[in-house]
Amino acid sequence: MTDPRRDALWRPYTQMKTAMPPLEAVRTHGSRIVLADGRELIDGIASWWTAAHGYNHPHIRAAVAAQLEAMPHVMFGGLTHAPAERLASRLAALLPGDLDHVFFTDSGSVAVEVALKMAAQMWLNRGVSGRSRFLAFRGGYHGDTMGAMSVCDPEEGMHRRFGAYLPAQVFCDLPFGAGQAAALDACMAANRETLAAVIVEPLVQGAGGMRMHPPEVLATIARLAHRHGLPLIADEIFTGFGRTGTLFACEQAGIVPDILCLSKALTGGTLALAATVATRSVFEAFLSDDPAAALMHGPTFMANPLACAAAEASLDLFATEPRLDQARAIGVRLAAGLEPLRAVPGIADVRTLGAIGVVQFAQPPDLADLKRRFVEHGMWVRPFGDIVYLTPALTIAASDLDRLLTAVAAIVRETTHP
Repeated sequence: MTDPRRDALWRPYTQMKTAMPPLEAVRTHGSRIVLADGRELIDGIASWWTAAHGYNHPHIRAAVAAQLEAMPHVMFGGLTHAPAERLASRLAALLPGDLDHVFFTDSGSVAVEVALKMAAQMWLNRGVSGRSRFLAFRGGYHGDTMGAMSVCDPEEGMHRRFGAYLPAQVFCDLPFGAGQAAALDACMAANRETLAAVIVEPLVQGAGGMRMHPPEVLATIARLAHRHGLPLIADEIFTGFGRTGTLFACEQAGIVPDILCLSKALTGGTLALAATVATRSVFEAFLSDDPAAALMHGPTFMANPLACAAAEASLDLFATEPRLDQARAIGVRLAAGLEPLRAVPGIADVRTLGAIGVVQFAQPPDLADLKRRFVEHGMWVRPFGDIVYLTPALTIAASDLDRLLTAVAAIVRETTHP
């Protein structure tokens, strides 16, 4: 263990005083991370779910290299460029309904911040005041910036220490049954005059614990939001681009949100980029002769040409290679490999959806020990809370996925029966 006072890097989600030194990565390829000591780890989580096509895909690399020769970056205030124009048009064509207006940012958290600002300012631009709160769901996670933190789970989430710092929002349970749907309906009615929008992670609450819900639950949320005249924000930062077995999770419920957030796999895990996409109705609320009615947000590196080129290349791959079939095939393999663990004493649940597999312990395990054992097995897996999860690249080789599943099964059994 190194002296944290001598470490110039302040690392994410890490207690710097007690953490073991991180592993040094020097190269990536396919679904593998190569360490400085020569070991190769099979990546079971695709670098926080971003590397949908695996690492170093030649088509994405070539697109970024070509753009680098022409123009690495230019400010987006008062200027435009072809990579951003093309990418926005392609995203609008892919998304359902009239989600036609794309605002680029540089991270998922900021995409959520922009969505919240869009919703709140939309009401102000329409001459309606007092609608500044948001209805969110327990178990949810939307990012680490202030607005995004405020709509994360306030009690069990990682941001619960910041309660006094964050804006107060309205939280409800996901409507799994008629009683919860009625409670959500009543909550929307009671708070309607102060709510700017409803925000939800479609089908899977990602970093909040990989909790899953069926499309019917999402459809209920959308129906109730529409009944009460509340815009719906769909946070597809984790679920977008094939992770749940369809290109976007909202497709499975047949809904069109008013605002959609995208990031993570948008560039195939190559460069930082995010997008907040709005319907025409939301966009038109900002059209005015009043300069103050404009959306006052503009990250310095928004619509970065290199990132836009990477995202276009990623979309090419979704169009020309069988990514959704691969996601569904991974889902079948995950279910077959993980389902037997349901019978292991000490395991509370096993769940899969698309290219996501989760094993939940009845009691939180020793996470540091679990992570160490995965590395010893040649795997890069990052359990958190009470779960071990797999979200591999959609291109992962069947043999590598089988090795991951074998390691998960062995380590889970060792953990519950030491």
